[in-house]
Amino acid sequence: MVSSVGSLKRFIYLISPNKIYSNFYEDLEKVLSSKKVFFFQLRLKKISKNLIIKIAKKIRTITKKNKVKFIINDSSKLAKKVNADGCHIGQLDSTVSLARKDIRKKIIGVTCHNSKELALKASKDMADYLAFGSFFESKLKPNAKKANLKILLWAKKNIKKPIVVIGGITDKNYEKLIKAGANYIAISTFIWNNPFLKPEAAIKKFK
Repeated sequence: MVSSVGSLKRFIYLISPNKIYSNFYEDLEKVLSSKKVFFFQLRLKKISKNLIIKIAKKIRTITKKNKVKFIINDSSKLAKKVNADGCHIGQLDSTVSLARKDIRKKIIGVTCHNSKELALKASKDMADYLAFGSFFESKLKPNAKKANLKILLWAKKNIKKPIVVIGGITDKNYEKLIKAGANYIAISTFIWNNPFLKPEAAIKKFK
């Protein structure tokens, strides 16, 4: 389960790069040692389940050492298999009740886009956190539905669940999302595919 308010220091929800490159595990260790990351989500598309399991087991060792919650994207069954701390489900992936059968009391997060209706449903279904976005142009999901700050102000007032924000978040635009009610900022491209900064330098830009 997740507390209703994120750690003041650990406010980052880090998402994996699209591809696991040769020095990734070393970089992940450096980034997580910053003690700013609360969640790490493994999000890999179009690769075999066996390879994901192999990668997940290596990551699990690093997240555990750094006291970071390890989340698997899309699949509660995979989350159970690799003993992750939870899973994140999109609107087309599964339901909270089905995921709950697989991972019981572990963390389940739900994508709510910019929808009050989806947020209320996820809350009623006992999701552990709600994710809203995309707030800015995102290289990870260029065609993602857009969200605005009004949904955060509404959610903070009406739903007592931790809020994760996602979509094109950088060191230049994250503060307004936290001020509007976000507990955690989800970032990926800025850390892993930053043309100017290495991952361990990029994470230091968030305070």
